[in-house]
Amino acid sequence: MAEDQVDESELQDGAEPYADELPEDLDITGLVGPYEFPNNSKRRIASLLYLVIGAICVWLGTSVDSALVNGGLTVAGIGLVVFAIYSWLVASETRFDEADALVVAAETVGFAPGYSSAQMTWVGWRSIPTWRVLMYSSEPQPTKRALVVVDAVSGKVREHLVEDNPEDWSDLGL
Repeated sequence: MAEDQVDESELQDGAEPYADELPEDLDITGLVGPYEFPNNSKRRIASLLYLVIGAICVWLGTSVDSALVNGGLTVAGIGLVVFAIYSWLVASETRFDEADALVVAAETVGFAPGYSSAQMTWVGWRSIPTWRVLMYSSEPQPTKRALVVVDAVSGKVREHLVEDNPEDWSDLGL
């Protein structure tokens, strides 16, 4: 029997078979309006939790003498405190959303944009949020394409590449 099929004999008293479904906040069928990408600064919430748990571990490891509590708890607590500090430092405020990144990219490439998409990425050990914007020119069969990397904190272009479009879209009937 396939894994996704339920044996009717295993169900109790007319119970319905379990059906896996997305939580409401991830279900896009009910989406109304533009999607808002979560801000990077939410990492600070997690860093505060790491700090509190790490401080508790350090306190327990240094103040309690027991067979269940030893120096390993202190080391783990110090590790959590160090990770909390790192998490706090990399929680950059994302000031530019994908719409802003598309505008900056359009100003950079030097042609009228047509099909475009933006993707959030993080760069470097500081995990700086950036938008990777892929753009095609606005002709029915685009003649140019560009990749622009826009810093989501400052709005500055980190790098960009503009080239002739090597793709052949003639079989799409455009």
